[in-house]
Amino acid sequence: MKLAMIGFGQAGGKIVDKFLEYDQETGSGIVRSAAAVNTAKADLLGLEHIPQGNRVLIGQARVKGHGVGADNELGAEIAEEDIDEIQGAIDNIPVHEIDAFLIVAGLGGGTGSGGAPVLAKHLKRIYTEPVYGLGILPAGDEGGIYTLNAARSFQTFVNEVDNLLVFDNDNWRKSGESLEAGYDEINDEIVRRFGVLFGAGEVTGSDQVAESVVDSSEIINTLAGGGVSTVGYAAEEVEIGGSSGGLLSRFKGDGGDDDGMDAANTTNRITSLVRKATLGRLTLPCEVEGAERALLVLSGPPQHLNRKGIERGRKWLEEQTGSMEVRGGDYPLNEPSVASAVLLSGVHNVPRIKELQQVAIEAQDNIDEIRDQSEENLEALVEDDEDELDPLF
Repeated sequence: MKLAMIGFGQAGGKIVDKFLEYDQETGSGIVRSAAAVNTAKADLLGLEHIPQGNRVLIGQARVKGHGVGADNELGAEIAEEDIDEIQGAIDNIPVHEIDAFLIVAGLGGGTGSGGAPVLAKHLKRIYTEPVYGLGILPAGDEGGIYTLNAARSFQTFVNEVDNLLVFDNDNWRKSGESLEAGYDEINDEIVRRFGVLFGAGEVTGSDQVAESVVDSSEIINTLAGGGVSTVGYAAEEVEIGGSSGGLLSRFKGDGGDDDGMDAANTTNRITSLVRKATLGRLTLPCEVEGAERALLVLSGPPQHLNRKGIERGRKWLEEQTGSMEVRGGDYPLNEPSVASAVLLSGVHNVPRIKELQQVAIEAQDNIDEIRDQSEENLEALVEDDEDELDPLF
């Protein structure tokens, strides 16, 4: 799948930068174009792979390149005011060569959580390609303002994109780990998981033929219908050498006892990896049952992939989710591991989202109370001593 990636804010820019690095190392061909948008000049200067011409500094007139200080309302206002500057970078994207836009943003800060939904709305108004979001939820120990920002931004982002893929930092940070080290490791996990998912269908070479092709249309159909998505991942190291009969041998399965044993081992490995990816640590923990749609992608050396294992994994996923919209396939890679990525789209029973919704409700109630109290105090002051009030009031 070919994507135009736009990192909004500090976290978004770093992750898109990491995607470009992954693309260069693996040749996956995921990122057709990349841009970064920020209100903080230092964050843009710290990027390594995003071209200088695609780094957009917004809000210079208001915050002088110093960021918005976790104020996501200000971040949204600046994004709206400077949308033409952002569009200038998007104009460089060869839109006819991409399958979708992906806006990446941390939902705890100010720039990303405020500006990403604004950009998504703008892109959907202009382009016909799907606009997806990859939202990063803050860990609980990052502070109350970050949780509040995420609570306020989450629903807005969901409403503005065609689908919101979510990664919850709270489920991935290790105790005692420094923020910088923790985020670097988390960013690697994000790119690894979504790299396998979005990389499907982009492999070239006559000796690498997928048995069950997963292309961009399969991903788009799985994400269709909107809502929230999560991704599971599992991998196991294998030897690239050995029996490499290619595509034909993977279909035959009648080449003797050794071939039969290899086929059985391959099938068992695949079904095991599918289970681990689904029931292990998801990017957003949730109940698997009830997911509206699902997609299974297997990657690895061709001789370690077979149709029987993929089909068994897909049927097991149907049973677990209760969905009839479960797609599956593979794409061969000459890497020393077999990996399974499972996309669950339209998930509902998500404790973290319920928690954020409650935070948003409580925050709104508190804001209303503060406003009401302020109005009451002002009215009392006016009534008690109107003549002594400063003329400025």
